[in-house]
Amino acid sequence: MADKKLYSPNTIKDIMARHGFKFSKKLGQNFLIDGNIISSICENSEISELDGVIEIGPGIGVLTYELCKRAKKVVAIELDKSLVPVIEENMEEFDNFKLIQGDVLNVDLEKLIEDEFSGMNVKVVANLPYYITTPIIMKLLEERLKIDKIVVMVQKEVADRLSSGPGSKDYGAITVAVRYYSDAHTIVKVPNTVFMPRPNVDSAVIALDIYKEPRINVADEKLMFKIVKAAFGQRRKTVLNAVGSLDIGISKEELREVLEGEGIDPVRRGETFSIEEFARLSDRIGEKLSLKSQ
Repeated sequence: MADKKLYSPNTIKDIMARHGFKFSKKLGQNFLIDGNIISSICENSEISELDGVIEIGPGIGVLTYELCKRAKKVVAIELDKSLVPVIEENMEEFDNFKLIQGDVLNVDLEKLIEDEFSGMNVKVVANLPYYITTPIIMKLLEERLKIDKIVVMVQKEVADRLSSGPGSKDYGAITVAVRYYSDAHTIVKVPNTVFMPRPNVDSAVIALDIYKEPRINVADEKLMFKIVKAAFGQRRKTVLNAVGSLDIGISKEELREVLEGEGIDPVRRGETFSIEEFARLSDRIGEKLSLKSQ
């Protein structure tokens, strides 16, 4: 069977007319109409016939079609009920495709992987809805799922945040969190002209190569991320004032002692801290709290 060019604007318009479908701005529906971008996403995902793929927000199947040609199995999760008959029709030639209708944030992904991808390497590949990008990425990382790689289209400014470094204006709490679990890098920048309908922002495809274990050892992850969020909560504050305002049982003077003991200037701002420095600070604060409780 000849390949369907589901990314063709005329094809998309025809499908929409036949099914009476209308784009939902609320659900952030913007379909790719550039075959080269779709190929780039798939190639950089390094999908083989041994891989299982989870796709989030498949839409009418523009990216899904190419994924099904390459992977051993593709499971797509779509929130919009009205798209179920559309994507099922467009994927009818593939016996390695399964559609789950629902909200990915409510799906038990650990069980899905166990049930659907036994013996396979698992990757997540998607053109993510921009209004919910960060919660989806953090769910995928924080649940420590058995996935090797995440390749997703996101808003360009989100990609800049995820792949930035200390001292950059784009560096923030989400950057530290993502870097804790993965190696993040931007693959390609994507103009808004390759979508239907055209969004107001440009996009980028970003790859997250998942670490088997977090890149650093930290005694208390929850404490570290509390410190990270506090440090970036008010960017203009020094780390002494930002973290010192946390209700974790340590005074500002005790925090100053910890910082100086680690050779960290208390007047530095959180945006200058590497993930390794956040981990060191967290461990020393944890030790201080432990000694106080004895």
